[in-house]
Amino acid sequence: MGSWSSENATKAYIRTLKLERNEKEPDSAEFISAVAAGNNAQKMVIICAENSVINNVSALVSAAHQTGGYVTCILPSNKELQSAKHELKSDAKFVDFIVGNASVVLVNEYYRDADFLLIDCNINDYEHIMRQIQSTRDVKKGGVVVGFNAFCKGSSWQWSGLRTHLLPIGNGLMVTRINPSLSKDNSNLKGGIKTSNWVVKVDQCTGEEHVFRVRTSQRKLQVVV
Repeated sequence: MGSWSSENATKAYIRTLKLERNEKEPDSAEFISAVAAGNNAQKMVIICAENSVINNVSALVSAAHQTGGYVTCILPSNKELQSAKHELKSDAKFVDFIVGNASVVLVNEYYRDADFLLIDCNINDYEHIMRQIQSTRDVKKGGVVVGFNAFCKGSSWQWSGLRTHLLPIGNGLMVTRINPSLSKDNSNLKGGIKTSNWVVKVDQCTGEEHVFRVRTSQRKLQVVV
């Protein structure tokens, strides 16, 4: 992953915006495409849940056209595979599809250390997968990890020692950038390094979603609403 390219980000955003989709306004797909292309991602991996919206796969294909990178899509079953190929149409030829359990596939270093990882938070074991990535990934290689549909389950997202941003785009995006200068030792909470955990709670009476940012260090706990 090289330096930021505003040209790549802009072109990928526009290309995704022009795709034939049901949405009338820009959504998370355009942002995802711009972030991946702007960071010059070469190895892009998306982990999808059942009936996952295919727009984000198209977004990564748009980014790959700009960076010359590759897109791998991990799906839970052959049913989703056939559906994805049908919806992607001609773009399907630019995607390497894998059917299987994402936590098993990610044991392979090639996929685990992708410089752009996109994960659907609707998958049943997404928290387990995130912990697996955190414990096995070589952070020296850097990269970006994005979780989409972050608001859907109303659960927390944690990545110790690294800064994570919750963005109110679409159904919520959690964006974690891994600085290549970090080492594995710094990926844990040591030496007073602060972590940011986001918690989404739903008001049972009004149905409103409330997002809380919880900052922790060795001795302090701060909640920002």
